[in-house]
Amino acid sequence: MKTTKGPSRVASPVAHSAAEQMHLTDYFRVLYKWRWVAIPAFLIVFVAGAMNTLRQTPIYEGRVQMLMSPDSPNPGKIEQMFQGGDNFYYDDFYQTQYRILQSRSLAKQTIDAMNLWNAPRLGNGPAPQGSLSVTGLIWTAVGTGIDLAKKPFASAAPPAPSTPAEPKGNESAAQSNRIDEFLAGLSINPIRNSRMVEIRYDSTDPQFAAAAANALSKAYIAQNLDQKFSSSKDAADWLGGRLAEQRRAVEASEAALQTFKEKNGANSITDTGSSNIIVQRLTDLNAALTKAKTDRINKEALYNQVKAADGSAVLDSLPAVQANDYIQKLKTDLADLQRQQAQLAQRYDERHPEMIKMHSAVQSADAKLRNEMSKVVDGVKSNYQAAVAQERDLQAALDAQKNEALGLNRRGIEYGVLQREAESNRQIYESLLQRTKESDISRDMRSTNVRVVDAAEVPRGPISPNVQRDLSLSFVASLVLSVGLAFFVNYLDSRLKTPQDLKVHLGVPFLGMIPAVTRNKEDRSPLLDGDVPANFAEAFKTVRTNVLFSSADSGLRTLVVTSAGPGEGKSCVSANLAMALAQAGQRVLLVDADMRRPRVHEIFDLPQEPGLSNMLTGNAKASDAIHKSPVHGLWLLSAGHIPPNPAELLGSRRYLDFLASLEDHFDWAVIDTPPVLVVADSAIVANESSGVVFVVGADKTSRHAARNAIEQLDAANARVVGSVLNRANIAGNPYYYSSYYRKDYARYYVKSGTTGS
Repeated sequence: MKTTKGPSRVASPVAHSAAEQMHLTDYFRVLYKWRWVAIPAFLIVFVAGAMNTLRQTPIYEGRVQMLMSPDSPNPGKIEQMFQGGDNFYYDDFYQTQYRILQSRSLAKQTIDAMNLWNAPRLGNGPAPQGSLSVTGLIWTAVGTGIDLAKKPFASAAPPAPSTPAEPKGNESAAQSNRIDEFLAGLSINPIRNSRMVEIRYDSTDPQFAAAAANALSKAYIAQNLDQKFSSSKDAADWLGGRLAEQRRAVEASEAALQTFKEKNGANSITDTGSSNIIVQRLTDLNAALTKAKTDRINKEALYNQVKAADGSAVLDSLPAVQANDYIQKLKTDLADLQRQQAQLAQRYDERHPEMIKMHSAVQSADAKLRNEMSKVVDGVKSNYQAAVAQERDLQAALDAQKNEALGLNRRGIEYGVLQREAESNRQIYESLLQRTKESDISRDMRSTNVRVVDAAEVPRGPISPNVQRDLSLSFVASLVLSVGLAFFVNYLDSRLKTPQDLKVHLGVPFLGMIPAVTRNKEDRSPLLDGDVPANFAEAFKTVRTNVLFSSADSGLRTLVVTSAGPGEGKSCVSANLAMALAQAGQRVLLVDADMRRPRVHEIFDLPQEPGLSNMLTGNAKASDAIHKSPVHGLWLLSAGHIPPNPAELLGSRRYLDFLASLEDHFDWAVIDTPPVLVVADSAIVANESSGVVFVVGADKTSRHAARNAIEQLDAANARVVGSVLNRANIAGNPYYYSSYYRKDYARYYVKSGTTGS
């Protein structure tokens, strides 16, 4: 009967821990397993690389070392105005020179110098043989695959008409091809952290390689000199034209300056003394005007004060009146007369002659005083008017002097402009004259900033192929490719091969590994009571021990044996496991619950009917269907008649009653069921069983299928006791399974036809 269930799988951290415990020997096992993939790949790549190396035509290289200096040794400064000067100081100078060395024009000059236009082929050496490039083959295959992948999506377009290559510029087709052929062997290699550059030319003829490199360097130096000479000549011609124009400009500016002097007076413009007199006069007039304005303001104030006075008392207080002695005398006399009149008035009457006489004297004195004061007022007015006139005259004189000074300044400015223009034209003329002389000198000199340090010599040996290097590279490349291919194939191979794979990918305990046994076609299945190797029997004893230790429950223990798919040997495992349990002194019933493709009756040579299906349908009794096997303690129950509904029979109440009836007669019931992924029979039976033994065919079952089967058993709430790796080819892969079985272990076993417990 079914007992208490435990967890069906080991927790995932255990699987991850097992995956991390990879050892170096595991990688060697992968290589050993796929050795028949890695070794042919290694041999094919290495042999192809070796053949490619050995059949290559030797290539020789001529080298010329040149020194390029951005500082031109030419003492003439005219190059600084044109191509030969400033460009040397740009950062891209060297890159420009490298491009010139690889230009078609320089190649054309070199071919002209070497007279190679009519040569059958450049170098006059043997035509290079075609080489087999593994890298080229790989990229060709990749390109072909990409083209095939794009083909379904490409729009149908008419093919472009094939036209012959057009010549470049003014080159003919033959010249263009010859220049391309010449440039194919040329390479420019700057020497790092120096001003040196190497001109390298590769050819199958060592003589031609050296000659071509030397000819190219000479053509480059000659082109450099010609370019500088042409630049100097162009500069001299340009300077000659500019010099004539500048001479005319100098003459015109000096003539204009002389005309201006004659018209405006040279002395008045250039004499600094006259300019100082005008400035001094302007200063004096300005000071006099300021003084006149102050005087006018004072007199205007006095005039306004006098004009506003309406009584003698106010006039008496004026400074001009007080300062006038005659007025003061008149005032004194008037005061004396008035006193005398007052004295007489005390003695005489107004009609008295003395009084009349005195009154007349007082009036006469007062009239004189008033007359004098009126003269003072008129004098103040006259002084004020004179001050106003003086101020007006000084202002007019100052304005006239200003106009005269401004006119002189304007003439001085015009004179300065004409003078500076004449001096500037004269300086430009002198500079052009000097540069013209320098250009004449530089045109006669032929110097260059490029020189050959080491000319090319005839190479003593080829640079390609380097047999030792190429064979080493071929060896390393073939080794890496073969190892990578082995691991790639192993990565694509998802089949479970080792117990380690079961622990990592399934997460269930490992019960044991069953080695593969070779047998004749007429043999049904290897059994423990037959002629089997000793390690085969010991393997099942190991599985038996692990199964016994997996459960300590008393009473009947039902053990379901199943697999992910057909052909993994579950029936053989269930039969031998039942025999091993019986040999351990257990009462065991082997039940064939695979009522679709039954195998137990064939293994033990029993009749198929009556069997389990007959019992569940009520057509047979247990005593008639259960047979005793030749192995002590082992009884057999075949599948019986194949029904149309095996799943319904296994899930029926009669099946549960049948299992309950076995508890009084047997210790173990080993139930062989169909594969989990094929039908639902195994999940139904496993749900009512004590445990499940999951059989995995080595190098047959994929980890994805096995994992799905385990998940289905989990969904059925079944307890997976563990997994068994069946049909492990230990003899074919001894190194692959060396961590589990070694040849030394086989000597320990005693070969025997009968195995006991």
